[in-house]
Amino acid sequence: MTQSTAPNATDAVDPTAHDSGNKATDKFKSERVTADTSKERAAAIYKDLLAAIAKVAHDHQVTYDEYRVLKQWMIDVGEYGEWPLWLDVFVEHEIEEIHYNRLDYSGTKGSIEGPYYVENSPELPAVCEMPMRDKDREATSLIFKGQVTDLDGKGLGGARVELWHADEEGFYSQFAPGIPEWNLRGTIVTDEEGRYEITTLQPAPYQIPADGPTGWFIESHGGHPWRPAHLHLRVTHPGHRPITTQLYFQGGDWVDTDVATAVKPELILDPKPDAEGNNVVEYGFALDVSKED
Repeated sequence: MTQSTAPNATDAVDPTAHDSGNKATDKFKSERVTADTSKERAAAIYKDLLAAIAKVAHDHQVTYDEYRVLKQWMIDVGEYGEWPLWLDVFVEHEIEEIHYNRLDYSGTKGSIEGPYYVENSPELPAVCEMPMRDKDREATSLIFKGQVTDLDGKGLGGARVELWHADEEGFYSQFAPGIPEWNLRGTIVTDEEGRYEITTLQPAPYQIPADGPTGWFIESHGGHPWRPAHLHLRVTHPGHRPITTQLYFQGGDWVDTDVATAVKPELILDPKPDAEGNNVVEYGFALDVSKED
């Protein structure tokens, strides 16, 4: 995987898709989620899903060879542990949008979580520096600040802002070898007015693991595996809707052609340099009151 701002830049050795995929799958398996879905609702969903598959097959006159390739690919996705990756890249953004609209929320919009979230990251004060290596401090510094409020603009003191993102080479701690466990991961507790000021580094664009079934899927239709540089955040406060989101950077590579199609105009940051050469940006979160899902 080339971890840089351009696909023809210097290559770096990366963890394999197989290894990254298995780590993401193991994390998801440990959570064992359930849904209170009635048999009637499940039957309606399955019926429509199978009908949609049948329509695609007939519309495109799918051959037996193509059908067998699909079966083998689905087996490969499972064996490589890439179902969390594939679903998060190509499906999750639709589910997130449905959830927001169905419950008639009006606060800050979210985006996909992705497969690399890890709970219980180290707790940090409202003004802080993210855990990072000395080599990370050589990258472009980003100061990310703002306020967590309710819909009336009242600050929510003690809100928790979980932040995680890739390093300058595009690697995530706990999903790539040789990186400290909590590198560039932290849970920031806002001050009494809901404010935070976080010093971190500005991440680079990166390719999703492309040497496995997800990469083969992308290559088969002439797509690209690049994601624009982004920050991941999960913002919570008791009694309010949690927000999980990704924030991108104005003018960044792949913002307009994100492989995960997760970029929204309201999620784009436009940092400006300060006198010390840090990139500085302010972005706030307005939380809805929780509603029954």
